[in-house]
Amino acid sequence: MNILSPLIEAHDLIELRNSAELVLVDASNLENYSLKHLDGAVYVDLATQLSDPTSTDASRGGRHPLPPISKFFQTLSELGISAQSHVVIYDHAFGANAAARFWWMLKAVGHQKVQVLNGGFPVAQEIGFPINSDKVEIDKSELYQVNEWKLNTVSMHQVKEISETNLGTIVDVRSEERYRGESEPIDLVAGHIPNAINIPYASNLDQNGRFLSSEILQEMYKKELGNSNPNEVVFHCGSGVTACHSILALTYAGFEIPRLYVGSWSEWSRNPNPILP
Repeated sequence: MNILSPLIEAHDLIELRNSAELVLVDASNLENYSLKHLDGAVYVDLATQLSDPTSTDASRGGRHPLPPISKFFQTLSELGISAQSHVVIYDHAFGANAAARFWWMLKAVGHQKVQVLNGGFPVAQEIGFPINSDKVEIDKSELYQVNEWKLNTVSMHQVKEISETNLGTIVDVRSEERYRGESEPIDLVAGHIPNAINIPYASNLDQNGRFLSSEILQEMYKKELGNSNPNEVVFHCGSGVTACHSILALTYAGFEIPRLYVGSWSEWSRNPNPILP
């Protein structure tokens, strides 16, 4: 069986657009979607569909905690996504807005055919993919029958143990300025988790906003992570969204999917945990 790449190029998406199995998803924001989106795309919302909207305390799970799995399956049904669907996701931030997060969530329930559009909306528009602002009528699909997330996540307690013992690698994908505590535009406290290393998610991309080649990414992550077992590596960001961008890049480079700290800095920094500038 051929293993599907986690990325799809815009010209390949054009060839795929008439497939009955295709579900094209815009994961940017409602304002962008309402203004213009790729023809046939449905919209998914980070705050209300890819996170738990009932959670109001970021100190318990961060700013974007995962929704209950039953609620996520309702979202998939409402988007017309079944187990047989070929899902292609894009956003306006080269995959970092929520496209990679949705990719990770689909992989975490065992979905096989899911890809992120390399370069996102700007690249598809540039090569002439049809654009419109029409709302898409969706036929609901049957609910998934999975009882738990299948990919590994870690709790704040587990991250603290790794930080204290150094028995594992914590990767912070936020910008260097936020990691060094020089700037914190979103959360309450600046700095980073002790013993975490910094590999900004932006380093996954070239100057045009497309992912670097799998060979270059593989070389980069081998240099940074060495021979670490995926089960010993934890990725985090501000709220468990852009960390998925780096997890996608790692997967594209041929590595196994590492663990995700969903609560990320937004949870860690709101608790009595050690923080380094």
